[in-house]
Amino acid sequence: MPTLLTTLQNLLGTARVLTGADAAPYCIDQRKRYQGAALCVVRPRSTEEVADIVRLCAQAGVAVVPQGGNTGLVGGATPDADGRSVVVSMQAMRGIRQIDAANQTMTVEAGCALQQVQQAAAQAGWLFPLSMASQGSCTIGGNLATNAGGTQVLRYGNARELCLGLEVVTAQGEIWSDLRGLRKNNTGYDLRNLFVGSEGTLGIITAATLKLYPQPRGCCTAWVALPSVQAAVDLLGLARQQLGAALTAFELMGQHALALVAEHFAQLPIPLFNPPNQAPHAPATLATPAELNHAPNQVPNHVPNHAPNHAPYYALLECADSHSEPHARQALEDLLQAALEQGLASDAAVAANARQSSTMWQVRESIPLAQAQCGLNVKHDIALPISAIAQFVQETDAALQQTWPGVRMVNFGHVGDGNLHYNVQAPAGIAPGAFLAAHESAINRLVFDAVHRFGGSISAEHGIGQLKRQTLPRYHSPVALGLMRQIKQALDPHNTMNPNRLL
Repeated sequence: MPTLLTTLQNLLGTARVLTGADAAPYCIDQRKRYQGAALCVVRPRSTEEVADIVRLCAQAGVAVVPQGGNTGLVGGATPDADGRSVVVSMQAMRGIRQIDAANQTMTVEAGCALQQVQQAAAQAGWLFPLSMASQGSCTIGGNLATNAGGTQVLRYGNARELCLGLEVVTAQGEIWSDLRGLRKNNTGYDLRNLFVGSEGTLGIITAATLKLYPQPRGCCTAWVALPSVQAAVDLLGLARQQLGAALTAFELMGQHALALVAEHFAQLPIPLFNPPNQAPHAPATLATPAELNHAPNQVPNHVPNHAPNHAPYYALLECADSHSEPHARQALEDLLQAALEQGLASDAAVAANARQSSTMWQVRESIPLAQAQCGLNVKHDIALPISAIAQFVQETDAALQQTWPGVRMVNFGHVGDGNLHYNVQAPAGIAPGAFLAAHESAINRLVFDAVHRFGGSISAEHGIGQLKRQTLPRYHSPVALGLMRQIKQALDPHNTMNPNRLL
C-alpha cells in the first residue's frame, strides 16, 4: 500500500512535494522562535488540489498546517516538532480571477501577496486599502485567516470588513464556495466570518472576493511631535472631528522605537527627532512646496512652532479625500494648527510631496525591522479602548520599570483603532535572548493582566497561534471558549486542521 508521501507525490509531482532541506524554510517561523518538522510541504496550484490533499491527509489521520507567506508572529503556521504533519503552502495559488468594476470587487486566490493585490487593484483604477509592513510577502489567505489589521483600519476596517466572499476547503476535503460579492446576504449563518480569523483551524481559505474603493484624489501625510500618550488620544479625537472619514491613518511611535530606527537605519531621515545624547536639530523653517519639490529629502513643510524639538512620542497622520491634494493638505494643516494652539502637539511637519510621505511611512514600517536587529524582545499585540490607552501605558510602564529596572519600551502601533504594539526590550548590557527566556512569562502576565483590567484584548491582529494558546483561557470568557471548542469539534471532529493552535 503506498504511503501518504508517495500518494501526494503521485498527485502533485515530486517537484511540488518538498522534503528534507527543501522543506526546512517552511518549518520555522519568522522570528525563529518555533522550529518544527513536517512529513512534507506541498504546493498546490488549484482549489481542487487543496481538496485532494486535505482528503488524503484526513483519511491517513495526518494533520494539515496551512501556510501563507509565513510572516506571522505567533507560530500559527509552524508545524509541530514531531514531523508527522503536512504543511500546505498556498504560495503557488496567486491568480487574480476577476475584477468586477460595477460591483467594486476583485476575486483573488489565497496565495496572492498583499502587495500583488494592491497593485492589481491600482492598475484597474481602484484601491484595495489593506496595508502593512509585510505586504510584499504576506498573503491574502493568511491576512484573512488572522483577520489582519494594518495601518488603514481606522477608515476601512480589518481584513474581515474588506472581504465579501470566500472559497474554503473544509476539514473533510469538501469545497465551499461563495464568491458572489454580495453586500447583503442573510440566508443562514455567516460562514464567511466564521472562517475569517480562525487561523486555519477550521479549513483552508483558497480564494476571496474583496472590496475595492475609489482611489483618493488627494492625500497628505503629517508627522507630529507629542508631549504624551494622552495628547495623542486627544489629537485623535480632534482629528476625527475635523477630518471625519478623510482621516485614513493615525500611528503612534515612542521615542525609543524611533531611536532604534535611527541606530539601525541611519539613512532614513526622521522628522523632528533627535536620538538621545545627540544635539537638537536646527529649527526648521517654513518652506514652500516649490522649494521642497526641488529638495525632496529635506525637512518637510514645517508648521511653525518654537517648542523644543524633542518629544517622548510621535504620531503619523494621513488624510485622504475625494477632492484634491491641496484640499487634503489644507484640512490637515488646519488640524495641526489647532493641535499646536491647544497644546496637543509640540511640533509638526507636513510632507510636501509623495516622496516625503513615503519616507515617513518607511520610518514607521522600519520599527519592527530595527527591533529584530536588536535580538528577541517580549512582543505584545494588544487592543484597548482608545480612552484607556494613556492610563494603561502610564501604569504598565511604571510597573515594568519597578519590577525590571532599565527595561526599554518599544511602543508603537495603530492607535487610531486602539491597537498598540507594546514591546519590552532587555535593559542595556543584558543579552536579549537570556532576558526573554528568564522573564517573558512574568512580563506577559503583568502586561496581559493590565490589558484585561482595562477591558482590552491580548490579541489585536496577529492571532493566538502557539504563542498565546495556553494563556488564552485566563483572559477569555469560558462561555466563548466553550462555543469555540464546539465549533471546532463540529467542523473538524478529527482535529485535522492546524491542531494545537488557537484552542
